[in-house]
Amino acid sequence: MARRAVEQELSRERILEAARHLFITKGYRAISMRSIGQHLGYSHGSLYYHFKEKAELFYAIVVEDFNHLGHLLLQAMVRPVMGGVSKVEHIMMEFIRFGLENPYQYEIMFMIRDEELLSYCRTEQGRCFELFASIIRQYMNEEGCTEEDIQCVPRTLFLSMHGFISYYIQDRLTFSEIESAALSHVKVLCRNLQHQPGVQ
Repeated sequence: MARRAVEQELSRERILEAARHLFITKGYRAISMRSIGQHLGYSHGSLYYHFKEKAELFYAIVVEDFNHLGHLLLQAMVRPVMGGVSKVEHIMMEFIRFGLENPYQYEIMFMIRDEELLSYCRTEQGRCFELFASIIRQYMNEEGCTEEDIQCVPRTLFLSMHGFISYYIQDRLTFSEIESAALSHVKVLCRNLQHQPGVQ
């Protein structure tokens, strides 16, 4: 009965939200399950109803953030595009938007340096890339691009987007402040595709 009451009061979502904030602001190693519990006003024991250890909690955050990004990419795939932007350019802009509007999450997802945590992120990074690549390859196939380009170009586009975000994320610029530069970057990357013929 007591356990059920704690689970109802302290939801998994509240724990994830608090832990994400603390990992981002103070660093993974500086935070303990006890400090997360204190932040929420509960004993750290109540966290163990949902997560066996801190690493499992971290991985749950990573999975949730990557799922959110994947959902945004799939939405961008089916949403009509306007304003002289191709479907691929639109998808890439949504990826860049996510990175710049969620800089702390993006850093945890793609820029973590901690070796203990990198293994948790690598699997999800790979899944994210494969989703992005499958979307791009679908459009490149429809446009009759060469098999060599279909295999190579998605990785080049993905790494170029990541490089753009990594460079500007340090300045904590908003997406709206950097949107025109992002669009120019994306259009340069997609220009060659549009000559082979391009991805529309």
